[in-house]
Amino acid sequence: MLIISYTQLKETKALDIDLLVNTVQQNCHISDARHAGNYTMCIFLLKMREYYRWEQGLPYSSPLSQQDVGDWLLQREQSWESLEDNIYQPIPLSSQEVDPFDTNAINQELIPQGYIYSSGYGTYSKPHFFLGNLQQQETRDGITIFHVTSEYARDMDAPPAMLCDKQIFIRMESVRRFIWERIEEWRWKENVDTPMGRVLKAIDTGQDDEAILDQLMAPVTEIMVQHELGEAQAGTLLGPDWESMLGSIHDRKVELMLRAARDNLADCMNTLPFLISEPQAIAMHFYFSNFHGLRKSLFPQLLQQYQEWCQYGDNTSFASFTSKAQQHWQRLCLQILDMYQKKNDEAVTEIDNLLTSHAGITL
Repeated sequence: MLIISYTQLKETKALDIDLLVNTVQQNCHISDARHAGNYTMCIFLLKMREYYRWEQGLPYSSPLSQQDVGDWLLQREQSWESLEDNIYQPIPLSSQEVDPFDTNAINQELIPQGYIYSSGYGTYSKPHFFLGNLQQQETRDGITIFHVTSEYARDMDAPPAMLCDKQIFIRMESVRRFIWERIEEWRWKENVDTPMGRVLKAIDTGQDDEAILDQLMAPVTEIMVQHELGEAQAGTLLGPDWESMLGSIHDRKVELMLRAARDNLADCMNTLPFLISEPQAIAMHFYFSNFHGLRKSLFPQLLQQYQEWCQYGDNTSFASFTSKAQQHWQRLCLQILDMYQKKNDEAVTEIDNLLTSHAGITL
């Protein structure tokens, strides 16, 4: 495994970093202006509160003024009205301007100087852009993994981990925020007998919040790396036609179901086998603190298996279940892909029914 560390930025006169940051941020604003309506109001407001905290550089535990956030949000929405029809701007490098979606060409210049850039498409085909410091680069199984700190530009949605063309971007600021959100959710309920309650029970919660976050960063980061490696394996299995299908389907519910199905496949291929083989229970409990929504509703058997694992600690049984589940999700995803290739949009209802009917079946 090759690991390269980047400890300090090296600015050069040739690269106008301020212009670079402003251009990337402008593209982020254009993406937000075009796609903010994709989210439900509740999700939108949660994302914007977090975005406000990032822009203002506020600590996670710092209370937010509703008046200040409301005023900022109104101004941001007004600015979006003038940006929605703008085109994405090319990225200004020292020698040329580059298409904002040509991540590899941009990073050829930025990486030697300690910067890292990414562009890609997320849910509902929303473009994501970000620019930050490159902390570390490593290679596993032919996949390059970039660990990113100190983001200078980003959009309203900041996925903590993302796979793009055999490259994984781990955004450490977003990982830390992600952990904090799980802790906050638990504190609202204060129920020890939950996956997050078990995580916090296993560590010294007498520490301050930053120390708790520090303690959880390594295991949670590794979970995310393992999931993205699983995504790469699933991508090899399903081929590029799966991504084409996701980009073509206009039924948002079915798109989310398909993403959840592939997530379950990826985790059965890589993440869960890794967690089962690891002696640290904290990572397993944290994984299930985030096992919810469509992934859970399509795969309730996994939660049942986790509960049995908590009770009996039987890794052998869990590993056997995961192997069977991988075969199940592999068959199901390939069946869905075949249905769509034969019928295109006419298959959407059938795909919905197929996924729904398979939820909870005996593996």
